[in-house]
Amino acid sequence: MAEIVLNKTENSPLRCLVVDDELIAIKVIEDNIGKLDFLKIEGVCSSAMEAAEFLKEKDIDLMFLDINMPDLSGLEFLESLENPPLTIFTTAYSEYALEGYRLNVVDYLLKPIVFQRFFQATTKAQEIFKSQILQHNNEGGKSNLYIRQNDSFKRVSWEEILYVEGMQNYLKLHFKDKMFIIHQTMTSLEEMLPNDIFFKIHKSFLVNLSCIDSISGNRVFINNQELPISSLRKDEFMNAIVYQNLISK
Repeated sequence: MAEIVLNKTENSPLRCLVVDDELIAIKVIEDNIGKLDFLKIEGVCSSAMEAAEFLKEKDIDLMFLDINMPDLSGLEFLESLENPPLTIFTTAYSEYALEGYRLNVVDYLLKPIVFQRFFQATTKAQEIFKSQILQHNNEGGKSNLYIRQNDSFKRVSWEEILYVEGMQNYLKLHFKDKMFIIHQTMTSLEEMLPNDIFFKIHKSFLVNLSCIDSISGNRVFINNQELPISSLRKDEFMNAIVYQNLISK
């Protein structure tokens, strides 16, 4: 059975950098990162100057940045970066919160950091990161998917998927002139595909809206195939997809 692999990084752990001059604070953040499988620590820096050099050498997705540091504060450091990574401020002083929002940081964690707030902030960062990657890939043209077949990988484009058919323990990806069977859940594949292009018309069918030939009653027709629209999904489908794009005769 094949499986599909995305050649993007939204499902990979966010590469994290911790910038803080307090050893206790660093330890807390490192421990919290270790509890979450969507985060991966790449480095620790004790000053903004050290972090500046680190960012020249490595790509970072999420930075935990202390505000109060010697020589160059976290605020000054972040403002100096031309293309900063997603950033979560960490500080013991709540009066800097407004500065954080001005600099468009993901969140603002007050020390001592409790895990509940840490999880909330990093989950938000993960969602922002996924959106950015998906937007980047969509703007860059066709987004590639790779289907694993034993030890090889077959490249396909999601734009060429006509519809996805859900079976009991696997999915069928239908293309114009071919079909792949993959071992994947419908939910996980939905998360990989752009939700403004693919619509779930039935618990067993996810369709590429740009490939619909016609709609009649409770049926969608794609490439001479007749697919059912569930009664639970029909109103949303018609209102969001059809009626908004209806040209009256």
